[in-house]
Amino acid sequence: MKYIFPLSAVALVVLLACNDKKEPIETVKPAPPLVVAVDPPDAPPKTWKEHWFEHVQLLNRVYYDTSVVVYYDGDVKPTIAWPKTYMAEAWNYTKKTYGKFGDDSRLFVIYHSGKYSGGHPGTYLDGAHDFRNVTDCGASSLDAWVTGVDNDIDLSTHEIGHIVEGASKGVKESPAFDIWHDSKWMEIYQYDVYLGLNRTADAQRWYNKMMATTDSYPKAGTQWFKNWFLPIYENYGKTKALNGFFTLLSQHFPKQQLTVQGKSYQQYTRKMNFGEFVHFWSGAAKANLEPLALAAFGPKDEKGVDWAPMLAKAKTDFPNITSIYK
Repeated sequence: MKYIFPLSAVALVVLLACNDKKEPIETVKPAPPLVVAVDPPDAPPKTWKEHWFEHVQLLNRVYYDTSVVVYYDGDVKPTIAWPKTYMAEAWNYTKKTYGKFGDDSRLFVIYHSGKYSGGHPGTYLDGAHDFRNVTDCGASSLDAWVTGVDNDIDLSTHEIGHIVEGASKGVKESPAFDIWHDSKWMEIYQYDVYLGLNRTADAQRWYNKMMATTDSYPKAGTQWFKNWFLPIYENYGKTKALNGFFTLLSQHFPKQQLTVQGKSYQQYTRKMNFGEFVHFWSGAAKANLEPLALAAFGPKDEKGVDWAPMLAKAKTDFPNITSIYK
């Protein structure tokens, strides 16, 4: 019996036979393993969920070193780079001038765009920001923080100044806050920072702005920078006088013990009155500032009460300061 195969079947057999030959295969290197950067044990978290005031953003860490940790929310342009340099410089200068602020050398710097206009601080003595020194700044514009000049650095520096007044020398709170509000202290603090960082143009810009600034407290038309802080700064030791005020407060103003994360600190027990304010600044300046205070503020405090008797009592209550400038 004859078996007749279709021509197509014969062609298939030939093709299969040809492909049965062992052809060399080029060796291809395997794909590299997926590398995920692993932070060292002491690295700050890559993300940080806000849980203070109205803030609820998940923040992303964009930079960190031994001086600053910078976080942006999702609307801040990731190309903005100036905070890692400027905020580190301002923070390091502040620590050099006023001393350390807790055990962590870093300032946690937060920026928001399109929300949370304004700013606020956090300190190592308060759990609201997880016991970290924090500047948290926001702006209504989605194009905020791009330039790194003028208000960008003014607001950012302002918030560092709040850390100084509220947590220097290991003591929580600001006894002078009800007197200088939010905040005449920043007027001289920021001026000194700009000078200390050799930012001459910013120092001049700030000087011009502050020299024209007036306030309603303790009396209408008060010029805190021009008539109070600048004369103290220029005539009585500059940073020595500024730091001296907080040093004397920490040494002599009423305090109580405060435990923070198992460590012992202190907290001021009350605010100071205007007479005490003049007294402690006189100690910091090592000069009797009563005439300067009368010229700058007038004879009454913000409530309309004569502060001369308060000053007389302060001299009795805090004799160690009286001896500095008497």
